[in-house]
Amino acid sequence: IYTGEDTLSLHDALPIFHTLQDRSLAAPGLLAAIIVGKYCDHLPLYRQEQIWRTRHHLDIPRQSMARWLALAADWLRPIYEHIRTGVMAGGYVQIDETPVAYLSPGHGATRQGYLWTCKRPGGEAFFHWATSRAASCLGHLIPESFTGIVQCDGYGAYPAYARTRQGIGLAACWAHVRRKFYEAKDSAPQHAGFILLQIGHLYRLEAALHQSHAGPRLRQARRASHSRPVVERLGRTLRHLQHQRCHLPQSSMGKAISYALHLWPQLEVYLHDGRIGIDNNPVENAIRPTAVGKKNWLFIGEARAGQRSAILYTLIESCRTHRIDPFEYLRTILTLLPTLTTGQIKDIIPAAWAGRKQGGRRSAA
Repeated sequence: IYTGEDTLSLHDALPIFHTLQDRSLAAPGLLAAIIVGKYCDHLPLYRQEQIWRTRHHLDIPRQSMARWLALAADWLRPIYEHIRTGVMAGGYVQIDETPVAYLSPGHGATRQGYLWTCKRPGGEAFFHWATSRAASCLGHLIPESFTGIVQCDGYGAYPAYARTRQGIGLAACWAHVRRKFYEAKDSAPQHAGFILLQIGHLYRLEAALHQSHAGPRLRQARRASHSRPVVERLGRTLRHLQHQRCHLPQSSMGKAISYALHLWPQLEVYLHDGRIGIDNNPVENAIRPTAVGKKNWLFIGEARAGQRSAILYTLIESCRTHRIDPFEYLRTILTLLPTLTTGQIKDIIPAAWAGRKQGGRRSAA
């Protein structure tokens, strides 16, 4: 299983431990199937229980599956922490959050928690569970050593947290601004249409830069010559509309103008740094599978189960990012984990797995 350089040869790995816990029926293949079923295929445990019984004639109670998921999350936590460290190492991350209900024993109802998502554009994403949406949650999400740019929406927790930390700047999202004016185009077609047209110019340049695989320096140069005049024209237009009171403050157009001008310094950040995206759509795309899942399983069992779900969602999202089969990956990794040391975790993260598979295909060719 190991080479002379103390790195894993994953393709030649053979099963060592049949289970991760003594006297447990959950072998790595079964654990991988349950994880993929819930966090990739969005099947609640009660549906999986029915599938095992009706299709395979196996009686696996959902309570047992829930315990096994907790066990798997504990074993996979070192991989999660390695992914998390990598995401926060680049000096630029995108952050968003999505509400998820959870059971609160003693209250007779569900409460609302949040899955916070942090993504390094072009790289990995990780999820973090919290029972609130307060600015203090960002202190658990962002390490003290992080300095750089956080790209986010207009939620007030982000500037509140940034004011408490030196070395952190905020970049806003043009997609959120565009969405506000799109919602206002029926009530103010002329003004909203003009603004949407200008934002469209910004996005056409970004699409061309993406298609040409432009690097940060070229993006910064092209934005300075092409996007900056458009952004300046937009700023003058919005300030004029607000100063002239062309739209009631509580109208959809008035709210869109106020939203954009309130975030204007953060909206200009991407013009000065070619690493920064025009929006935080990549992190919203990373969140999207969790939105599909919670429509099916409705709520997380308890608050403590939230972070376990965050760990498992992180690994599934990493497999999706690197285009590898999550079942194959998890089955092999859960087989190997009992034999590994902490220093070998870097060799079994999904990025390393994908690299070895690509290297194996090139060698075979």
